[in-house]
Amino acid sequence: MLKTRDLHEVPVLFELMSHPEVFPYVRHKAYSVDEFYFMTKKMMEDEENGKLISRTILDEYQQPIGTINLFDIEDNFGFLATWIGKPYFGKGYNKPAKENFFDELFFSNQIEGIFMKVRRTNTRSLKAALKLPYVALANTTYPEVYQKVNKTEDIYDLFVITKEHYLPYKQFASVESASTGEEVS
Repeated sequence: MLKTRDLHEVPVLFELMSHPEVFPYVRHKAYSVDEFYFMTKKMMEDEENGKLISRTILDEYQQPIGTINLFDIEDNFGFLATWIGKPYFGKGYNKPAKENFFDELFFSNQIEGIFMKVRRTNTRSLKAALKLPYVALANTTYPEVYQKVNKTEDIYDLFVITKEHYLPYKQFASVESASTGEEVS
């Protein structure tokens, strides 16, 4: 479902990112394939230096369909940025991709919290965030971060996922799946 980024996937991801229903919501925009190659290479270097964590989201055929990233890592907290290509909207890729990524961040890396800044006009992302049972609105609980993301204009809601809230969810999901015989992602 997730893999480390590599330059071979750039043309496919650029095409998916360029769609008018995706592009406005991508954090780091590229306006050409060459620019996307450069940006991907830079992200790979930044990951080696501990500045971010970036993965490619794959479909069931191991084809790239989007990216999921943790940017601006500071004091074991970072900002989540995810996008999935238009042909894959509504097909159930978002939640498992996020949970696989969160597992990696919380259990393999030393991340304690993940912020999501969501533009209030981005109803697709707001709905996706609110579907996750371990997400909390953080506008008032992290006022300094909320002020930082709304520096010039009050246009974002701030959400947070903490390891403290995510762990009980994963434990409950494991118990629930064991009782029903289903596999847990």
